[in-house]
Parts: sequence; structure tokens; C-alpha cells
Amino acid sequence: MFQRIVVAIDGSVESSKTLPVAVEMAQRFGSLVTVVHVREHAKYEGSEVDLGPDIAPEDLVERAVARFTEKGVEATAEIRRVTPGDTPEQIVGVARDVGADLIVMGTRGLTEWRSLLLGGVANKVVQHATCPVLLVR
Repeated sequence: MFQRIVVAIDGSVESSKTLPVAVEMAQRFGSLVTVVHVREHAKYEGSEVDLGPDIAPEDLVERAVARFTEKGVEATAEIRRVTPGDTPEQIVGVARDVGADLIVMGTRGLTEWRSLLLGGVANKVVQHATCPVLLVR
């Protein structure tokens, strides 16, 4: 049913809750998994400012991929670097690029306060994805 699953993580407590659910789904359906982390950057006084968590993006996705491989699930990682506000488009783009049958992500993440004002990353992914989206609370 779900041959390819995209799992979106941002390093928040909420996104870490998605991993056990996604691992179980991938095991059940024998899915290939792509872990995606979209890291937002902004220009400030001529410098790039990383708006993500304190953990390096490579370490974040490496840890997530390891959780899948430990359970016998084939997983790869994708890191995208974007300007603020482009995260939903990138998640949907990765899902399209890998031919995902399902996107798994948290309902709230690092942009929780902003999401109350702008509609939220999860909400925008649900609106624009061409495959089902499983939101984990």
C-alpha cells in the first residue's frame, strides 16, 4: 500500500514523535523511507543565519535514518536549505520527487508560534500534497 514514505523532521519534540509511527508503518508495508529535513536560513546584516535547532542537519537526519535501519527499514536522507516560509513546498517537492505514497510529519514543530499566524507547515503540506499525509500529535 505505502511503498515509499517521506518522513519530515525538524528537530522538535513534536517531530521526534513521528519516528516510531513511521518506523512501524514502514515495517508493516515494507516501505522505502526518505527522511527529509528542511533547514530555514535568513539573511541578517549580510550573513546567513540558521533558524533551525542547535543540532547540525546532517546529525539530525543521520540519527533518524539510523532508527529506521536498526529496524530493518531501508532509509535515505534529504536535507533542503530554504528561506523562511518555503518549508511546506520543499516537503511536498521531496514527496513528489521520490514518488511517495505517504508523508508522515508532526502537527507542530519549531515554527509553532509562527504557524498560528501563517497557517502552519503541516496544514500547508496537507493542502498541497498529492498523496496522503499522516499527522502525528
